[in-house]
Amino acid sequence: MRNSGLAAFLAVVLTVATAGCGTDAAPAAPQAGWVEAGASTAPSVAPSVSPSARPAAAAFATGNPKGKAAVPAEARAVNTAKPTRVIGDGTPASCTSKAVVAAVAAGGVITFDCGPDPLTITMQATAKIKNANGPRIVLDGGGKITLSGGGKRRILYMNTCDKAQGWTTSHCQDQDHPQLTVQNLTFADGNSTGETAEGGGGGAIFVRGGRLKVVNSRFIRNRCDTTGPDVGGAAIRVLSQSKGLPVYVVNSTFGGGPGLGGRCSNGGALSSIGVSWVVLNSLLTHNSAIGRGANPARAGQPGGGSGGAIYTDGNLFTVRVAGTIIQDNHAEEGGGAIFFVSNDRTGTMRIEGSTLRRNPSDGFETSGFPGIFFLGARNPTVTSSTLRR
Repeated sequence: MRNSGLAAFLAVVLTVATAGCGTDAAPAAPQAGWVEAGASTAPSVAPSVSPSARPAAAAFATGNPKGKAAVPAEARAVNTAKPTRVIGDGTPASCTSKAVVAAVAAGGVITFDCGPDPLTITMQATAKIKNANGPRIVLDGGGKITLSGGGKRRILYMNTCDKAQGWTTSHCQDQDHPQLTVQNLTFADGNSTGETAEGGGGGAIFVRGGRLKVVNSRFIRNRCDTTGPDVGGAAIRVLSQSKGLPVYVVNSTFGGGPGLGGRCSNGGALSSIGVSWVVLNSLLTHNSAIGRGANPARAGQPGGGSGGAIYTDGNLFTVRVAGTIIQDNHAEEGGGAIFFVSNDRTGTMRIEGSTLRRNPSDGFETSGFPGIFFLGARNPTVTSSTLRR
């Protein structure tokens, strides 16, 4: 973006009322599946398995239970009743970081069998998707599994342009595979600080290319670099999706309470460049954009601080937020809730049946849209929603 756009605000008078949209309920968790012969059951590695920590100890609940946005078929949870492979043999000790890394690299539909109780698996290495081992990759925690970065590393990585993960087409930046779905999982304490490849970011999940879908999942206490004009996504960073199709985020939670939110230079929850998003029936709270100096960085400052919950930049892309609560997020610079800059002014944003409140922007925001900084084709379209300080 360019700071010259700050003078381009249009003052608007916005009268909105809280109401739902659509009638579809949130997708139900898939049924338990069977174990295929030869499923990964790597031996125990004591440091990678821990008793249930805070995120797994409470009853598993995600998203905005009052959200009424209709969820299209392509955005719903994948049926994992017949998984390709299962992590674990029914015991907590069998569910290790090594087993997760191996299963993700092998691809397919992946579930967990780690016993009856919630379990946190602390990753000793980032799980990386091999681009040829798809086209569909599903990681389903059944509402019991937390994957933790231990505050030291990114948890999950997919990049169709990373030669180390294999090139499968001649146009890596725009291909329809792998198609990654994460569902019924908690991602905790991921940290991509210092990861410089592709511009960094993505404390829990980094994706470039293919497709990404997130359903019924939680993201807590994730981190990425604290300064930088464009680095972002304490929870998720996405660069390019096939044919410009959107990332779906459905019935998911980012933060959820004091001390649980993500923190990054930009985009305390979500961040992208040139990527469209559809966020449905979700909850984004207590996330922070902690950089300073904006983008481009002001003289003498490192840059960043925009998009307390969501940071989006690029040219032609769209953001749709429906049935969602975004509150108690904070930006040191612009967009305490959402930062949206379409550099060529072709991008658009819609907010439907949602509530945005208490999302302070310490530097700047668009007049009439509390918590939002927006530069695009026209002012955001807001229907049946509440926007307030």
